[in-house]
Amino acid sequence: MTETGIALLGYIAWTLVLLIALAVYRTSLVQSKQKKGLKFAADGSDVPDFGFRLTRAQANCSESFAIIGGALLYSLATGSTAITDALALVLLSARIGQSIVHLISISNLAIQIRFVLFLIQIGIVIFWLYQFFIH
Repeated sequence: MTETGIALLGYIAWTLVLLIALAVYRTSLVQSKQKKGLKFAADGSDVPDFGFRLTRAQANCSESFAIIGGALLYSLATGSTAITDALALVLLSARIGQSIVHLISISNLAIQIRFVLFLIQIGIVIFWLYQFFIH
């Protein structure tokens, strides 16, 4: 399997891990009677701080998948993994790092670190798109 394939599967797995963690977290709120009923705000605004951060981290992964996953899938589908392999795991690391920082803190420094990690991902995808077009 190429690094591109590993990055795609890793991205999907990481998003799934966050989704399962969110389900477990929300279930624990209901079971411990900290939250009445099973209705939750999609943006996480109705749960304690960690729940909000977990909701947003999972949503960020899902929202970015169209761009990042799309580029990885395009590369695999067109046999262009020579373009994406070198940075695929860097991109995955930046994605996981962004989520972890999001889960840990919402301090100004953490927000800046998350933004840098986001920019790394977007920069890599822009670079790949340019490479796809010129090849």
